[in-house]
Amino acid sequence: MLLTADASLLFPRPVVFAAYRDHLADLVEFLPNIRRIEVERRQDRGSVTELLNQWHGGGEIPAAARAFLSESMLSWSDYATWNEAEWACDWRIETHAFTEAVNCAGKNRFVEIDGGTRLEIRGALTIDGGKLKGVPKLLSKRVASTVEDLLVKKITPNLLSVSDGLQKYLEQKR
Repeated sequence: MLLTADASLLFPRPVVFAAYRDHLADLVEFLPNIRRIEVERRQDRGSVTELLNQWHGGGEIPAAARAFLSESMLSWSDYATWNEAEWACDWRIETHAFTEAVNCAGKNRFVEIDGGTRLEIRGALTIDGGKLKGVPKLLSKRVASTVEDLLVKKITPNLLSVSDGLQKYLEQKR
């Protein structure tokens, strides 16, 4: 299932690109569904930067509900290759729960527009229902499709909230 989100930010492309790449962990205060982001690894090679960030969600999940959700269900690894020469970031997310069943990857493009930058987020999320433990084979495709649809509806607003958080972060830094 496709993930698509566009957002306009009122800052120049180099500022938006660098802030998103280099200060993602600083955006947590603006991200209601994220408790923390940890930069686990960073490697710079000229205009290309490879990052591995660990995301920990669950910020606005009630404590009672959080008691039933494991940390792994609310966390994921974000593998990103930032290419400043192309103003783009290729990314792949590895969930910490149902890792073998979930595939999510895409590309963010940073496009210069009048008055700022348009962030174009494109990706795909697929779930292999046959790899979901406890789901009967007969229902695996239907369950996978239903879960994909649900996740895309939840993920898309979260993608846009990162853009909103980035805008607020940059406004504070002026």
